[in-house]
Amino acid sequence: GDITLHFIIFDILYKPEIKKTIKELIDIIDSEYLSFFENPMTYDESTLRKKLKKYSNEGIIVTEKRGREILYSRAMDTDISQLKDALDYFSETASCGAVGSFILDKFDDKSSVFLFKHHYITQTMDSDVLADLYSAMRGKKFVTLDIIGNQGEKTKTVSVVPLKIYISVQSGRQYLLAYSELKNKIYSYRLEYTQSIKEGDVCDKFDKLRNKLNQIERHMWGVNCKWNLKNTEHIEFTVYVGNDEQHIVHRLEREKRCGYIEKIDDNHYKFTADVFDSNEMVPWIRTFICRITELNFSNSTIENRFKRDIEDMYQMYEIGGESI
Repeated sequence: GDITLHFIIFDILYKPEIKKTIKELIDIIDSEYLSFFENPMTYDESTLRKKLKKYSNEGIIVTEKRGREILYSRAMDTDISQLKDALDYFSETASCGAVGSFILDKFDDKSSVFLFKHHYITQTMDSDVLADLYSAMRGKKFVTLDIIGNQGEKTKTVSVVPLKIYISVQSGRQYLLAYSELKNKIYSYRLEYTQSIKEGDVCDKFDKLRNKLNQIERHMWGVNCKWNLKNTEHIEFTVYVGNDEQHIVHRLEREKRCGYIEKIDDNHYKFTADVFDSNEMVPWIRTFICRITELNFSNSTIENRFKRDIEDMYQMYEIGGESI
């Protein structure tokens, strides 16, 4: 009924020039929209007045006093013709980009000046949850999340403080980084597993938690993090770069995240990082396999597994390889 009333109001007030009182709106709704049904729903004056007041506060309904009566009309549309390219870009790249896509539907010209290599359209399904999380973060509030369990696990309910949204440029997956007061830890939650969200009370230490996360980010490669900044793992590897292969150096600089690049000589560069979870870096390090001349992990388990994978590759392709 609430959704139906929304569309009825804007169907009646379809142009800014149309102005109606509460009584006139009620009469039109009853005679032109609900009279065709055998058992129609009804809207009283109080319900309609509250709805119009909400829209007036949002700026999409304009009120005008005429004597003792109040006239309601649709607000004038904002001229966004000069923003088409900006909307086009951010509707594809920004979180909650579906909003920009709906606005673009107002334009007759559907052409685009942008082409995108990766188009994560599945993010649209999470836009409502994402918008609610942004609202809670703006209000610095606790939230209660219903998280769908994977592999047959039951849905669990958690109370957390939402701090930041992470979006992977490799997979398009969206994560919420949030603080659990119960466990005194920061956890990451995948948005597609979030079934519902409910805002709670204001968190007095929101700013303190956000600052703590900013410090933690210096040692995050992905979304795994730890509360203790000293609990990190050291990684370093050296890669060979040919004389005409500066694009490899540029790539290292572009993709280093929280790591550091050091030039050893004209043909060798060392990457160094201290991260909470070195296992997160393994897929990226693998992309330099043919160039790595030296490799060291403080986490020997991850290092041995990395080297064992290479040995398995040698066996699979029946080729010989030098020990790393």
